[in-house]
Amino acid sequence: MNEESVSRVHVFAPPTDERRAAPRRRALKGVTLSFNGGTSTFDGVARNLSETGARLSFCETFAVPGEFMVRLSGDAAWRPAVARWRTLTDIGVAFGRP
Repeated sequence: MNEESVSRVHVFAPPTDERRAAPRRRALKGVTLSFNGGTSTFDGVARNLSETGARLSFCETFAVPGEFMVRLSGDAAWRPAVARWRTLTDIGVAFGRP
């Protein structure tokens, strides 16, 4: 196999330095993302949470857009969120509009 036949996947890794506005706490809570005007959803797990953001885990993240609505299990309200970083299975989000 030569280099030309190898496809490359570019993934953004989570930042290694701490730049969060609020401390995060560990969590294992169900989460639903909604986008495309509410016609598309993804179910996943929140791995850590703060008032300003979260780390969300999914089977895959390539189809998740940069902006979406988030609802945590047990919450009635949807929150706007923006993806700040992503890997193949995790997305770091900031709550609120950019």
